[in-house]
Amino acid sequence: MERRRAPAAPPRYGRRRFWDALYRREGAETREWLGGLSRFLPQLEPELRPGDRILVLGCGNSALSHDLHELGYTDVTSIDFSPACIAAMRARYASCPGLRWAVMDIRALAFPDASFDVVLEKGTLDVLMVEETDPWDVSPQAAAAMRRVLAEVSRVLRPGGCFISITFAQPHFRKPHYAQEAFGWSLRHAACGDGDAGAFHYFLYVMRKGQPLDPRDVALGRRLHQPPSPPAPPPPPAPPDDDEDYLLAIQL
Repeated sequence: MERRRAPAAPPRYGRRRFWDALYRREGAETREWLGGLSRFLPQLEPELRPGDRILVLGCGNSALSHDLHELGYTDVTSIDFSPACIAAMRARYASCPGLRWAVMDIRALAFPDASFDVVLEKGTLDVLMVEETDPWDVSPQAAAAMRRVLAEVSRVLRPGGCFISITFAQPHFRKPHYAQEAFGWSLRHAACGDGDAGAFHYFLYVMRKGQPLDPRDVALGRRLHQPPSPPAPPPPPAPPDDDEDYLLAIQL
């Protein structure tokens, strides 16, 4: 498989102080990573119901939570690890009582088990990979961080609920992380984007709690945590050809 890479993200994207400074600087400005809701609505809407309790991970200063509210999904909780971000979003959407905001680390969600019908993230999990130099060979630290977040997502999802992840990450990079039997969900994905030649697509992954993984995804997930294969031994030296054997025999 061809090793195409998504655009690299600066390592500072993984640091809270970077985001605090950004949100203070941008104030009331809206920033949409991977595009606004309309870009994904055809794939997203079939997974949502008006009465769903929705959790948005790493909301940033995106209008996603508000746009969902305007479409009739009025029970939306949004979290971010930046206090500056959450303060700005509370002020911006103070007129929407159905929108709740909290400073929280996605690795340790302060919600009871089975609290939500839908957990949604758009570009947030990509931050866990910003310091990885090779997406084909993710470090144990990054893999462990991803697993910790996904375990928390699985915990707060009710049976039958779904986790929706919108990301740059191509299936051969991201599916092994999502395809873990311990999370107790199924997995499917769809590509989003304009389809221009050479353009990077976005991907929408849907994990449905309580449904089984496809056996092929089970195998894919198991390979993620296998130790790397030892390097192949160097090939033995080639035997001398007939002419070399003849010359050696003469010298003897």
